[in-house]
Amino acid sequence: MSTVNTVTGPVDSADLGNVLIHEHVFVLGEEYRQNYQDDWDEDEKIAEAVRDLTELKGLGMDTILDPTVLGLGRYIPRIQRIAEQTDLKLVVATGLYTYNDIPFQFHYTGPGLLFDVAEPLVTFFVKDLTEGIADTGVKAAFLKCAIEEQGLTPGVERAMRAVGQAHVQTGAPITVHTNPHTQSGLVAQQVLKEEGVDLTKVVIGHSGDSTNLDYLMQLADAGSILGMDRFGLDVLLPFEERVNTVATLCERGYADRMGLAHDAACFIDWFSPEAKREAVPKWNYRHISEDVLPALRERGVSDKDIQTMLVDVPRRYFE
Repeated sequence: MSTVNTVTGPVDSADLGNVLIHEHVFVLGEEYRQNYQDDWDEDEKIAEAVRDLTELKGLGMDTILDPTVLGLGRYIPRIQRIAEQTDLKLVVATGLYTYNDIPFQFHYTGPGLLFDVAEPLVTFFVKDLTEGIADTGVKAAFLKCAIEEQGLTPGVERAMRAVGQAHVQTGAPITVHTNPHTQSGLVAQQVLKEEGVDLTKVVIGHSGDSTNLDYLMQLADAGSILGMDRFGLDVLLPFEERVNTVATLCERGYADRMGLAHDAACFIDWFSPEAKREAVPKWNYRHISEDVLPALRERGVSDKDIQTMLVDVPRRYFE
């Protein structure tokens, strides 16, 4: 057992319960919101989030891991207000989300740059994990980076190596947004391994977008957790194929290297709520409880394997 920091305080890893390993509460651009989102009602958005997360708790889920970091609009005071009003445990992350460049705040400051100092990204990530985020008192519990179709650009590599170095200093686990169609999970594993990362503490996010079993088993055989974490995004891979992939991997003995989630959010400003509902009507927190778990059971996945993916894998991730 070990201690896991949640938004409302530390808990024992044994008390996380059923965990969805990759969900967001809010994904938005704060600068955009403050300048152009005239219809934003903070109290209304918080109330809607509390409603959705309370509903999720009622469906049998106990914890979500929220990898909303720099680049995705992380704002902890808002998350604190939500966490205080729901029994669902919220676990937040630190790190940097980019497909290409890093933010301009870091372009000229860092090792070998115009202002040649120790990597500020590592300093910030470690502080978030060990002291707390800003002045909120909330400590991050895991790290996040990304590598997309663009591959290992200089900015992506710098962020990824900083995440790896922060992991080595703190022991905090990592989740990586990847593009399985370019097999970027293998690149992430190689870079993180070079930094001394324990690959058993790494979730290769969005692996569930792929049906390439050879690729998925290669990632899992290196020790990492497969993020089967986009249930509901049927435009990227149909529901049946997602279910069949998880079921087949369970048959092959990989239940202990998979975690489940939707990659959903209470609010995301990347598209209008109406367009989202029309394009991906099942992309919500309820989908796994209401549709995915019954479908997995019909496909022959045992309750033991489901518990492994929802309870044991997330718990081991932190222990």
